[in-house]
Amino acid sequence: MKAAGLIINPVSGAGADTHAAEKRVALARDVAQRCGCSIEIVVTEYAGHARVLAASFRDAAVPLVIAWGGDGTTNEVAGALIHTGVPLAIVPSGSGNGLATELKLPVNAERAIESILRGRNRVMDAGELNGRVFVNLAGIGFDGHIARQFQRLAAGKRGGLPYLTIGLRSVWGYRPGTYTIEIDGDRFETGALLIAFANGCQYGNNAVIAPLACVDDGKLEMVVVKPWPAAANFLRLHHLFRRTAHRAPGVLTRTVTSARVTGAGLLEMHVDGESVESAAEAHIRVLPGALTLRVPASS
Repeated sequence: MKAAGLIINPVSGAGADTHAAEKRVALARDVAQRCGCSIEIVVTEYAGHARVLAASFRDAAVPLVIAWGGDGTTNEVAGALIHTGVPLAIVPSGSGNGLATELKLPVNAERAIESILRGRNRVMDAGELNGRVFVNLAGIGFDGHIARQFQRLAAGKRGGLPYLTIGLRSVWGYRPGTYTIEIDGDRFETGALLIAFANGCQYGNNAVIAPLACVDDGKLEMVVVKPWPAAANFLRLHHLFRRTAHRAPGVLTRTVTSARVTGAGLLEMHVDGESVESAAEAHIRVLPGALTLRVPASS
C-alpha cells in the first residue's frame, strides 16, 4: 500500500508555467524517495477533480492524502475526507493559503512535503454552508461577491494582487444588504457589508478577519461587518493586518455553533474562497472534530 496519495493542482500558483505539473511531480518523487516513503501522485484536470481523486484514495484506504494547491483544492480534498479519520495534509501554493498561513505550515514545497511525511496528526473542526464543507472560512455578501469575480479570471492571472485589486474596485460599486440572522435561538436584523463564519481566522496573506476563531474549539466565529461609506471602509482595512478586526468600528462578532441567514434576494456566498451557488437562505453549522490534519512534528 502507498504511504500517501498526493493530489497536485497544476494551475494553482503556477502563473504562466506550462511545465508546473511535471516539475511538481518530480520534486514530490525526490522528496518521498529521500524520506523513504512510497507515494502515488495524481494531477487534477478540471474543477472538482481533486474531490474525486481524494475519494478514490479514501476508498482505497490510502493512509494519508496530500493536497498541493490553494484553498479551493484543500476544500475539495477535505470534502472527501470529512468524518473519515483519514489525515489531510497541505502543500500551499494558492493566492491566499488562509488555513496554511494561520497554522504556520511551510510555504516552501520541498520543506512542506518533507514535514508532512515526517509529521503528526491533529484533529480540527470544519464547517458547513448549505451542505458544502469548509475548513477555513465561509462568507455571505461582499466576500462572496469578490469570490465570484475572482473565479472568472483566467488561469495564470490569479494571485494575491489580482484578488486585492478586485476587492478595492468592488468597494465603490457594491451595495450592502439587509439580513436576518438566527443564531443559537437569537434572531435579529442588520445591514451588513459581509457576514463571515470562521473556523480558521484569516482569508490569507495575513488578512485576519476573525482573530478570536480557533480551529479546534467546536465552534465558529461569526463576524458581521456593518455598512460604511465606501471611502470610510479603507479606515477599517488596517485592522485586518493588525489582528484587531473584532475591535474595529461597525464590526459585530459572536461565537456560534449554527446559524441561518436570509436577505432580500439571493445571497452571494463562498466557501474557502470558492464561489458557491446563490440561494435565498444560508444554513451554517460547525462540524466538531470532523477532520484530521497532518502537521509538522514540531507544530
